[in-house]
Amino acid sequence: MNNSDHSLNIVRRPRRNRLSPSIRALTQETRLLVSDLVAPLFVKETGGEPEPITSMPGQFRYNVADLVKECGELEALGIPAVALFPQISDKHKDDVGSYALAEQNVLFAAIKAVKEAHPELVIISDVALDPYTDHGHDGLVDEKTGIVVNDATVEILCKLSVALVESGADIVAPSDMMDGRIGAIRTALDESGYINRGILAYSAKFASAYYGPFRDAVGSKKSPDAPPLDKRNYQLNPANAREAMLEAQLDEEEGADMLMVKPAGLYLDIIAQMRQQTNLPVAAYQVSGEYAQIHAAAEKGWLNLESTRDESLLAIKRAGADFILTYFAKDIARILAE
Repeated sequence: MNNSDHSLNIVRRPRRNRLSPSIRALTQETRLLVSDLVAPLFVKETGGEPEPITSMPGQFRYNVADLVKECGELEALGIPAVALFPQISDKHKDDVGSYALAEQNVLFAAIKAVKEAHPELVIISDVALDPYTDHGHDGLVDEKTGIVVNDATVEILCKLSVALVESGADIVAPSDMMDGRIGAIRTALDESGYINRGILAYSAKFASAYYGPFRDAVGSKKSPDAPPLDKRNYQLNPANAREAMLEAQLDEEEGADMLMVKPAGLYLDIIAQMRQQTNLPVAAYQVSGEYAQIHAAAEKGWLNLESTRDESLLAIKRAGADFILTYFAKDIARILAE
């Protein structure tokens, strides 16, 4: 149909750049690459088959051997890094997280096994005490106040960081939100001879309602009759953007090599601000709750899983994230490999 007789006098018609798939591909501003992806994985102490995580469809707790196999599949797809998290048996937990430094900690064994089998795969290891404490907090808790004790917790985190890199971790990722822990860990690593091991700082980790499935996965979720786990005395207030930028600035000054925003999807403004503030690489963690809600809505038939998944990740990249920790990593890598 020729509409020339009815044309408006418009010089700029942005739709010209959207008229065909090929034109849209030429003019696309943001692209998600397989090299942008980090796959978070869970390792369990017990053997047996991989255990499905009910609240995270398609995700599993692996024994060490199956974890190594999964890492090989991810590496073959071009995914450059994995982030490892342990599920610790309740019998090994106490109020000070002492098992974090035990030689038999499954996380140490998992790192060694993965690094031996896949030496080029980057291993990012979580540094926090919540998998090891019976109260589920990321550090030592003052019995009188209920507040996590900062400096004594940092001392343990430094020892844990050294033990993780001794096992073969390429990057340690302190997720605890203690003050001063980046500088202290940097010093501990350097003094132990690990000057080339990196620190990915969870600089802007918010006290979010979106962590529930993760706590289920690592076993730090409290029983239904227990009081809700309140981490607001150390994790960031979701209302505070300027405070998040202060945390990022302090972590950079203390020697962080990369900065992270967690969660990702609800905090695109924080990712964008951090990208403008720093020249360091910026990571974003699309957390378990973000993953779970996309799956749940898709199961209800309310959203299309693939389209929603792809849009959510593209938005995180567009906001300024250099790389993304996401439970969708393997699915996306398979698509990009086609």
